[in-house]
Amino acid sequence: MRQFTVLKHSLAMAIVATTSLSTVSEASAQNFFGRLFNSNRNVQQDGPHAPVRRVQPAPQVKAPAATAPSAPVAAAPAARPKPAPIKKVSAPSYYTYRTPALVPINFARLLPTGSAEITGSIEPAAAESAFDRALDGLRDYQLTAEKEIAAAIEKHYAAHPDFIWVQDGSTHARAEAALAVLDDAASYGLEPGDYQVTRLSAAAEGEVSATTEAGLIRFEMALSARVLRYIRDAHAGRINPNLISGYHDFPDKPIDYAAALDSLTSGIDVKSYLETQHPQNAEYRALRSELKTLRAELPETAIRVDPKLLLKPGQSSSELPKMLSLIVQKSDAAYKAAHGAAIEANAGGEIYTPELVTAVKAAQEAHGLKADGVIGPRTVAVIAGMSKADKINKVEVALEQLRWHPSQLGDTLVLLNAASFQAIYRENGVDKLTMRTVVGSPATQTSFFYDEIERVEYNPYWGVPRSIIVNEMLPRLLNDPGYLDRAGYEVTDAKGQRIPSSAINWAAHGSNIPYNVRQTPSEANALGELKIMFPNKHAIYMHDTPQKSFFSRDARALSHGCVRLSDPRGMAAAVLGSDLAHVEAKLAKGHSSEKITRKIPVYVAYFTAWPNQAGQVSYVPDVYDRDEKVLTALRKTSDSRAPAM
Repeated sequence: MRQFTVLKHSLAMAIVATTSLSTVSEASAQNFFGRLFNSNRNVQQDGPHAPVRRVQPAPQVKAPAATAPSAPVAAAPAARPKPAPIKKVSAPSYYTYRTPALVPINFARLLPTGSAEITGSIEPAAAESAFDRALDGLRDYQLTAEKEIAAAIEKHYAAHPDFIWVQDGSTHARAEAALAVLDDAASYGLEPGDYQVTRLSAAAEGEVSATTEAGLIRFEMALSARVLRYIRDAHAGRINPNLISGYHDFPDKPIDYAAALDSLTSGIDVKSYLETQHPQNAEYRALRSELKTLRAELPETAIRVDPKLLLKPGQSSSELPKMLSLIVQKSDAAYKAAHGAAIEANAGGEIYTPELVTAVKAAQEAHGLKADGVIGPRTVAVIAGMSKADKINKVEVALEQLRWHPSQLGDTLVLLNAASFQAIYRENGVDKLTMRTVVGSPATQTSFFYDEIERVEYNPYWGVPRSIIVNEMLPRLLNDPGYLDRAGYEVTDAKGQRIPSSAINWAAHGSNIPYNVRQTPSEANALGELKIMFPNKHAIYMHDTPQKSFFSRDARALSHGCVRLSDPRGMAAAVLGSDLAHVEAKLAKGHSSEKITRKIPVYVAYFTAWPNQAGQVSYVPDVYDRDEKVLTALRKTSDSRAPAM
């Protein structure tokens, strides 16, 4: 019995010593990590890997001696700080679009010195020009324009006090050419009302009076303002895409309005000059041609199905009979022989029965869709098609979006169209490679911008974005700090020092995690075997994926924002100007990086209407609901410009 008591006492002492040692060591480690937290945290996730330095273990601390052998004292547990609040990292948001304010053009600097005090008529000096004599007509004239355009008009006419659009008391030939272009604005998807100018009346032509002089000078200024607006819209777009959402990211497209007025004053062909302000690429021309064709078509009488229909087996919908009618209309004799009886037996019914599911699957397969039996937006779009009005809206949106891009897209490029889940590699004007993609989900959308491809990384590391660390990893790390160690991730501080995930108090920092997390190269790596980089602030790039099954789906908005490629090796070989053998050899050597030696623009795009190289336009559903945001901004722009004068 005494031996048992002694053994029991010895075990108790050992436990006290071990507990004290563990507690002090943990506290020492936390103090060490705390000294690292004030360093710079803005480390690019996909930048070069910093040198790895492992954290040295904390020094051994001797446990305090027990005060009495018979009454061991338990060590007080270390006080843990109160967990910091965790605020999830939000995705970019959509804004309420606000149009830039129009400003009145200040004609005061154009008027003769002291004219503000003159109340009566003045006998014009013999040397006065027709322009000088007409200036008094601007005294109480109110004309608004965009701020930059107003400034350009004030500056130009102060430096060059002469007419551009008027000659011998009537409109100049160049004015007629400009007015014809403005009248044709709708053919480019622009709004003609934005460029409206009141013509000179017949009474204003011929003999010039004080009244007609006022009309001439006002016509001059109004036409200059609206021509410059047309140039602005044709060159850069009617709206500012960056005011739509944080997903839109386009550089400014500056315009030298003063130079434009100088050019229009010269003997250039006004019609050609104005038309060349539009994008000069084949896609823009094809979309404009499609718009003309659509508007010329007769009013439609087709059956219309809700484009957002989502009907699963066993459910019911009033849209089902219309969908079945369209399937029959667009099917061949073999399909009707196999499934016509089942559809006819359920004609008018709204319940999606097993017999109808079989018929719909066959129709999906016939139209190149995944035969899953679910009647969703993509099935409706492909089988039912879109209304004429919807197509016109999509083409007008696409024309506007192209105006945000460079006029010449380039002969060699990569187009990543998130709306159609498609990647295209074009070389010397020919589409040489087309593949399926997986893009961002509606909650984590792929952004809309353009850049230039810089390099290919083989067997890459995956620098985990902060949004994923905070929103998805952190909840698990709070209960399982060693999760990242076991899952093949490396954790480093801002100085590149490696820190075991299990040694970090993840609750201490809330959303302000002062660590970088990356996944090491492996078959399980989220980026697969390679990624193609065009560094940008959105941390978006092209890459491989271990989740190959996603490419068999029709709707593939499933990622965190990056673009997954169904044929990453093919795309890598294409942008490198090499072949698959070269890419395979690089992959066999482990982690490495290879620079792109030529300039290849990449367009991370979003077009729900887009032409192929033959000029045929395809239409796809608006998975992010972005088209309506653009249409709303366009309507607001027209409303803000409504008073043409």
